[in-house]
Amino acid sequence: MPSQPTLATAMEERRRGPRADVDEPAYISSHGSSTRCRVVNISAEGAAIEVPDAVFVPARFQLMTEKDRVVHDCRIVWTKQNRIGVIFE
Repeated sequence: MPSQPTLATAMEERRRGPRADVDEPAYISSHGSSTRCRVVNISAEGAAIEVPDAVFVPARFQLMTEKDRVVHDCRIVWTKQNRIGVIFE
C-alpha cells in the first residue's frame, strides 16, 4: 500500500521554485494598518511568514521586508498556528 504524502511534501511539490531560508523582519499592511512579522523562507513565487496571531491577518495583504523595503502583494494559501504561507500575486 503506497504511503500518503505528508503536508510538507505536498506543499513542496506545488512550489515552482526552491525557497531560501531567511530570518528577516517584515511588515504586513492592509487597509491602513500594519503588523510586524518575520519572513521564515522566500522564493520568487511566495513565502512563509510567522505572525503574532494568524487570525488577524486578512486573506490578501501587502508584505514589506524591513531590510530592502521590497513590497509584495500576497494571498494566503495555508495557515498552521502562527505561520502562514503566501503566494505573491
